[in-house]
Amino acid sequence: MRGLISLIGVELSAVSPKEKILSGLGGLFAICLLVWSTHHILGVDNAACVIASMGASAVLLFGVPHGQLSQPWPLIAGHGVSAILGVLCAQHLGHDWIAAGCAVGSAILAMHLLKCIHPPGGATALTAVLGGDAIRALGFHFVLWPVMVNVAIMLLVAVLFNWPFHWRRYPSVLSKRRHPNKPHPFGRENEHEDIVKALKELDSFVDVTEADLIALSRQIAREREARLLKQGRKKHVRRDSTSLTA
Repeated sequence: MRGLISLIGVELSAVSPKEKILSGLGGLFAICLLVWSTHHILGVDNAACVIASMGASAVLLFGVPHGQLSQPWPLIAGHGVSAILGVLCAQHLGHDWIAAGCAVGSAILAMHLLKCIHPPGGATALTAVLGGDAIRALGFHFVLWPVMVNVAIMLLVAVLFNWPFHWRRYPSVLSKRRHPNKPHPFGRENEHEDIVKALKELDSFVDVTEADLIALSRQIAREREARLLKQGRKKHVRRDSTSLTA
């Protein structure tokens, strides 16, 4: 069973019910505010003011606020460059399967090169090609409106909603760890260089920020140190009890 779970990619990390509820509420508030503000403040019809990829961005911003894919640069640049490439493909390759594939493929490549991978960006690129006559008529105005206006609202809500909860403040650099000042058992020298080297060895994108990787490695080291210390104490107690009985 464990092999099947690993094969299909079931997440095994323990996330508290509180965190799950906060994630859902964050997405609820973000999309509600996005639709309401663009419709009532800017006076634009809902269908034209919100692109579907914002729903996917909400999952990242509130479900995984400290993931590398969720940070401001991937959010802003990922949607922005994808929208530009989507419009280019729609205008010069037609509105068929070739344009759609080229839009998404070029968006992925561009996001890799610019270090701004944000999966919903692929949906933004696809929307520029297959979004219908109303979207195609916007041309490059589509990049600014609705895409970047949507992104700005989502970014603002992510910062404000997550701020009261110190452990999930957004962007991730603003979050406060439970043990920020505890010393690392093996020292902190060259941590950045070690992480960069390890990631290069993997040669695959890892959706974790460097800060979270460092925090995770320190916590693992502390847990291991505590376990070894506990095991050492147990062995010491056994030796004492054996010597007493002898």
